[in-house]
Amino acid sequence: MFAMVRKEALQIMRDSRSLLIVLLMPLMLMVVLGYGVNLDIKHLTVLVYDREGSQQSQDLLKRFQSSDYFEVVGTVNDYRSLSDAIDDNRCQLGIVIPHDFSESLADGQPVAVQALVDGTDENTAQIAIGYAQAVVGAYEQSAQADYFSRNRMGVIPPAITVEQRTWFNEDLESKNFIVPGVAAIVMAVIGTLLTSLTIAREWERGTMEQLISTPVTALEIIAGKLIPYFAIGLVDTFICAIIAVTWFDVPFRGSLAVLVVGSGLYLIAIQGLGFWISVITKNQLAASQIGLLAGFLPSMLLSGFTFPIEQMPPGVQPFTLIVAARYYVVILKNVFLKGTGLDALAIPALALVLYSFVIIAISTKSFRKSLA
Repeated sequence: MFAMVRKEALQIMRDSRSLLIVLLMPLMLMVVLGYGVNLDIKHLTVLVYDREGSQQSQDLLKRFQSSDYFEVVGTVNDYRSLSDAIDDNRCQLGIVIPHDFSESLADGQPVAVQALVDGTDENTAQIAIGYAQAVVGAYEQSAQADYFSRNRMGVIPPAITVEQRTWFNEDLESKNFIVPGVAAIVMAVIGTLLTSLTIAREWERGTMEQLISTPVTALEIIAGKLIPYFAIGLVDTFICAIIAVTWFDVPFRGSLAVLVVGSGLYLIAIQGLGFWISVITKNQLAASQIGLLAGFLPSMLLSGFTFPIEQMPPGVQPFTLIVAARYYVVILKNVFLKGTGLDALAIPALALVLYSFVIIAISTKSFRKSLA
């Protein structure tokens, strides 16, 4: 087995393409996905159609201007100009203040402020409406308190109040839960892609016959080929973790030992998958394409990294159970943000153990030391 490990390590060192993938892909994917996948929507461009122009309407607009979520870029004088601006993507939100805004406030009457958004981007539209409702709601409470004070009625306190506290990601920054998940995607791509070439390379270069003639068992060949990539995977894991903490300022509150154990289990699972792909294809091009798809797409779409699993259609959720990245994403987020110990992560860890056992068993059964 150690002879196989040495042989595969030398093969990696001599293969410039593999070294390039090993060294550059973690950095490239972390930067691309870390910056590209961002759920924080700030500085939404706003155009205002103030039909009244009173002091009260200006006070409301100042609340939009002081919010980090909005950037008031100008005003218009009619609905047509506002509609054209939204159609031309010159603004993401249009605010219309009615002509009787201050009069209705003075009389204690309800008043409607109109918000116009482009619904072709549903996510941005919903978030913009939610932010606008929050700003108007805060102004409404201030205006209501002022109305009661002017009429000497006293401010009626609400019967129920909510005191909000956010744990583990206090500032609700999306990068804090996205970037740790990116490490799972990076490792899935690298681990599956590199190991998917191991046996296929032997068949294409005509060296498989030499391996078959040796007394090395099938399990020793599998272990000998996967151990170098396992070590490389751990190095890449540390590279991803260092980038997450130093570059993206993601907090690391957990134990390094828990990260190593969780990453090791995940690497065994995804490398076993890559090896099995290499066994059944016997062609480097086909193996690399299948490995890329099997490593990237399920990990990206079905791991809970991009979309919460609980919000997926009921028919899709069972398929997430066979995606190893699902369990590793849970481990990463808990280790980075919560500082959770291995005892609290027993379920995802055991799931990775079971996944690794099954995929290695399938790979061993599929791999035969024969020319057939």
